[in-house]
Amino acid sequence: MSIAGFFSGLFGGGNGSNPQGKNADILKNARQAKPTCPPAPDAAPSGKQLATFAGGCFWGLELAYQRVPGVIKTSVGYTGGHDPTPNYNSVCSGRTGHAEAVQVVYDPQEVQYEQLLDTFFQHVDPTTKDRQGGDRGTQYRSAIYCHTPEQKAVAQKAIEQVNKQLAEGSFRRVAGKKVVSELEDATMYYVAEPYHQQYLSRGGRFGFGQSAEKGATEKIRCYG
Repeated sequence: MSIAGFFSGLFGGGNGSNPQGKNADILKNARQAKPTCPPAPDAAPSGKQLATFAGGCFWGLELAYQRVPGVIKTSVGYTGGHDPTPNYNSVCSGRTGHAEAVQVVYDPQEVQYEQLLDTFFQHVDPTTKDRQGGDRGTQYRSAIYCHTPEQKAVAQKAIEQVNKQLAEGSFRRVAGKKVVSELEDATMYYVAEPYHQQYLSRGGRFGFGQSAEKGATEKIRCYG
C-alpha cells in the first residue's frame, strides 16, 4: 500500500461515504476544545466559612488575603459569568461575563467577615467601574460575592460606611464618589489554572517571592 493509501485508510478518506474521513468530527472537536477550570466546592470544611471577592487582577488581592490571620486557604479563580467552561484566555477576552476573583476559606473563630471586608476596601478602589489601576474591562470589576444572607447584610453595612466616608472625604482623602463595587450572591466559582495560584508569593513574573506571612505589611507589587 502506498503512503497516501495508508493515510487514506487510516483517516477514512477516499471513496467512503464520509469524504472528510471517519475521524473528521473527532479531529474537529479536538481542535475546537478548550481547556477549562474546575468548579470549587460550594461549601467550606466543617467549622470554616467561604468568602469571595473580586478586585482587579487576582494576584495581588490573593496575597493580601494570604496575609490575614485566620484565613486558612486562598485560591484565585473566575466567577459571576455565564460561560460554564471558563479559562484565563476566555475570561480575559471579556466575553464570558466572569470576573477575576479570590476565594478564601477562613476560621470565623479567628477572623470575622468584617475584617475580610476591611482587607477588600484597603486593597481595592471601590469607586471605579470595570477597572482597577491600569487593568480595564468587566473581568476586572470589583465585587463582593456573598455566601450567606448574614454576609450580605454585613457587606451592605460596610458599603454604607465607606459611602459615608467618601461623602466626608475621609476615605483615602477621596470625596464626591460612591462605591460601585457589585454586591451579589455567590455563584459558581471556577478555580483558575495552577500557575496562577499563590502567584506572587511563589515568585511572580520576576522570580522574587513576596511575603505571605500572617500580618505581613510589605507593599504588594501586583506583578511581582
